[in-house]
Amino acid sequence: MSPVFLFVFVLIYFLVLLGVAWYTSRNADNNSFFIGNRNSNWMLVAFGMIGTSLSGVTFVSVPGTVGSSGFAYFQVVIGNLIGYCLIAFILLPLYYKMQVTSIYNYLLNRFGKISYKTGALFFIISRILGATARLYLVINVLQIFILDNMHVPFWLTTFIILLMILLYTFEGGVKTIVFTDTLQTICMLLGLIVCIYFIMDSLHFSFGYTLQSLHKNNYTKIFNTDFKSSSFFLKQIIGGAFISVGMTGLDQELMQKNISVRTLKGSQKNMLTFSSIFVIVNFLFLFLGGLLYTFAASKNISIKGDDLFPTIALSYMPSAVSIIFIIGLISALFPSADGALTALTSSFCIDILGLRRNTSLTEKQTKKTRITVHIIFAIIFFLCIMIFKWINDKSIIAVILTVATYTYGPLLGLFMLGIFTKRNLPQNISVVIVCIVAPVLCYILSSNSAKWFNGYQIGYELLLINGLLTFAGLLLVSKNNTNAVD
Repeated sequence: MSPVFLFVFVLIYFLVLLGVAWYTSRNADNNSFFIGNRNSNWMLVAFGMIGTSLSGVTFVSVPGTVGSSGFAYFQVVIGNLIGYCLIAFILLPLYYKMQVTSIYNYLLNRFGKISYKTGALFFIISRILGATARLYLVINVLQIFILDNMHVPFWLTTFIILLMILLYTFEGGVKTIVFTDTLQTICMLLGLIVCIYFIMDSLHFSFGYTLQSLHKNNYTKIFNTDFKSSSFFLKQIIGGAFISVGMTGLDQELMQKNISVRTLKGSQKNMLTFSSIFVIVNFLFLFLGGLLYTFAASKNISIKGDDLFPTIALSYMPSAVSIIFIIGLISALFPSADGALTALTSSFCIDILGLRRNTSLTEKQTKKTRITVHIIFAIIFFLCIMIFKWINDKSIIAVILTVATYTYGPLLGLFMLGIFTKRNLPQNISVVIVCIVAPVLCYILSSNSAKWFNGYQIGYELLLINGLLTFAGLLLVSKNNTNAVD
């Protein structure tokens, strides 16, 4: 299919996003940007969060993993479901009780400024790394399959995409992305379902026969019972639960949307509805992965991993399906980027600059500062993506994403200490030292676990270990405080 033709559809899609942004940002103010005026519809938030949580990495990478590990990723998804229930019934009541704009305000009220700003900075670092890594992977697919053929340089592609995101988020913020994420999730799921249908039709498979075929080829195996393996099922489930708690429940980007719902009950409905859809959608991505490998075998296609889905969608499917794939791909790209950019702006303005606490600033001055920060983060995104391109190694992206998850361990430890104890933390650098040392110790432990523990490999449970080490360190430097907020 002509790259120019595909590019036209990308532009049309973006114009639709701009239209939605214009409509939803009318009469928007700073409250609209930060928390959507606490008036978001819980059903829209739940559905839109699917696109944000899955991202372009899931859209491309999860199907690609089936060839090497079958449906093993579903072990993590089961853990994710448990984690989302913990968020709904432990963290959300806490956030609504305190009426926070930034979830890290809990740390301010519970422990003071040092812990508060430490938590916010760990979120900012993690989200920058994670969001730009995801953006790079998807932009690279668009570059290779469309824009290289149009002789458009990578830097210009990146600049244009970030400019698009800026244009539809800088005014409405959360109020806008609740609606745009819903639209983008619809498009992403449409791309997923259409591709599944087309491949099944091409192979003349029914749904039942497809499952039989995938089972015969050992693609449907879920549970790994090898205790020493990093993908042992209990490690994956426990790790998946705490990944959800850390990367959703303690993440300003995703919680910013949840606390924009008017009531706690509505927000809990949102989380439980979202988690149910999340499980089904992830199963469909794994199902698609099995179909892709089956289709590739029938056509003697030797490509595997992340490149498999884009190659088949753009080179072996009809033009209409290729268009839907591209729209689904960019729909997976934008929710993970626009939400991250908005959340980073909110967290920096509220948690680091203290805009919401500075009553001397006018609405106009606050807005000017917010827009400036928003643009600066977009520039940081651009620079990080260009660094990834310069490194030009997909394994580096995996490393960056892993390193990004390390930063949620200190957040997990801080929140655990606040929720489960009545201890208080000192207003000095010892808190920062503990939060830095814990991830470093985790890296050393993970790198040497097989040698130290008779072949035992640490998997996703590393986040929990990180949190517990942080918790233990903070407990050592803390003091008893019988008046702490529960």
